[in-house]
Amino acid sequence: MATHEDGLFDQDRSAFSPSDGPMTTRERPSLLSSSLVGSTNRGRVVQALFDRGPSSRADLARFAGVNRTTISGIVQPLLDQNFLVEGDPLPAGDVGGKPARPLWFSPQSRPICGILLMPEEVRSCLVSLEGKIEAEHSEALPAHPAGPDEITRLLKRCVARTLASAKRSPLGIGVAVGGMVDTDRRQIIAVNLAPVLASYPLGDILAREFNLPVQIDHHPRALLVGDRWFGKGRGIRSFAVIYTGEVLGGALYLDGHLYRGPSGAGGELGHTFVQVDGALCHCGRRGCWETIATLGWLRREALAAGLPEPETITSRRLVALAEDGDERAATLIDLYARNVAIGIANLQQTVAPNLYILHGDVVGGGARMVEAIAAHVRRLVPSRPGGDVSFETGDTEDRAALLGAAGLVLSDLLHFPL
Repeated sequence: MATHEDGLFDQDRSAFSPSDGPMTTRERPSLLSSSLVGSTNRGRVVQALFDRGPSSRADLARFAGVNRTTISGIVQPLLDQNFLVEGDPLPAGDVGGKPARPLWFSPQSRPICGILLMPEEVRSCLVSLEGKIEAEHSEALPAHPAGPDEITRLLKRCVARTLASAKRSPLGIGVAVGGMVDTDRRQIIAVNLAPVLASYPLGDILAREFNLPVQIDHHPRALLVGDRWFGKGRGIRSFAVIYTGEVLGGALYLDGHLYRGPSGAGGELGHTFVQVDGALCHCGRRGCWETIATLGWLRREALAAGLPEPETITSRRLVALAEDGDERAATLIDLYARNVAIGIANLQQTVAPNLYILHGDVVGGGARMVEAIAAHVRRLVPSRPGGDVSFETGDTEDRAALLGAAGLVLSDLLHFPL
């Protein structure tokens, strides 16, 4: 792996030692070296590029509300450090003048290491500032590990393989975790499907091993961060992410801020109650939204309905069966969509994000599944001022989570208020 490099992204190692525990506000690494600090607009310019795509200096000046000279002073160091590059000149307008050259992120800029840690697998990759995923590796995790040391060994091996591919020292490591996390202490609190990870000091383990700054967060929140920086949430002030699969989760981005709650304790949407005294959840409580809107529920219902191979049913297969004329599958689609919609309707009634980006299993059901969910939500939520409820789809796989893990690091380096 490349060694740490001086320059634009240099970070004060004297202020942060991996053994010291969580970073305080004073100790947070800065995107800028001290020699380049001097413009509070720099972060806004970088954010504008993420939100708007390749932009000229004039466009950035208008967006940031500063003059062209100020923009030139901001972007030149970024060009010198190979963080940004200039694109080909755009055609000159009717008024003539020097052709504008759009600025964008350099393919040679330092990457970020993104990690997805789920009960059954760890995946790691390098993410460029353009949002491209490279050097992806994975390790299967045992269903019944001997202890946390076995998880640590596999985790380190996976990440080391990815970092060995880095041509330049990564800006940091971000981790999306399929369980409850303490974002301040960078520690896993609990993973219902992997009890061995309870109280697991994930951030400290990675920081000590790889000598890089580490950020961790709950999987659905990482999905949201991925959508915010690299996906369909770019430039949007409020939206929600809903993930369905073996578990159910969600996250909220409201008025430009990711809602986490104290130490990351908020946002456990899968464990909000939708049925008083309902089915027993993995968390030990009854009636959680997760008990009626996950693959476990869907497969039990598929078995009861007599569908073929119910133990492997997914939204994709369910829709395929329905389109082949299986009325049992069509009925189950509607019921599953209603169950997913119940939780979304409660969320819409409470905070009204208006836009929902769906990830995971239901995305595999395509337009039919998404439209069924949307129809149920609109029936459940009364019409009111504030805009219509709309739906978008993200990835069926976990690419968005890896991008979101990288986005956690990016947000911290930019001091962006997630």
